[in-house]
Amino acid sequence: MLTVRTDKKIKAQAMKIASGLGFSLSTLVNAYLRNLVRTKRVHFADDVQLEPTPYLKRILRQSDKDRKNGKYVSFDTPEKAIAFLDSIAKK
Repeated sequence: MLTVRTDKKIKAQAMKIASGLGFSLSTLVNAYLRNLVRTKRVHFADDVQLEPTPYLKRILRQSDKDRKNGKYVSFDTPEKAIAFLDSIAKK
């Protein structure tokens, strides 16, 4: 027996999807764990299309706007970037 804490909404969605595919959630979790043991690798689907959150969309738009208006800082080396961050952290 294995007890796993997970978000209730995620569990409900996963159970619905598993059922729709003709499996129990337990069967899918066990298959995943067997594959993990057999391959010693964690695999996540690489064809999943993730949707950015509204917050991420907003800050990306703002970042693009700032870049177009010349409101950005560029560095030639990582050391210069770190020095800049150190200087603003001290303020």
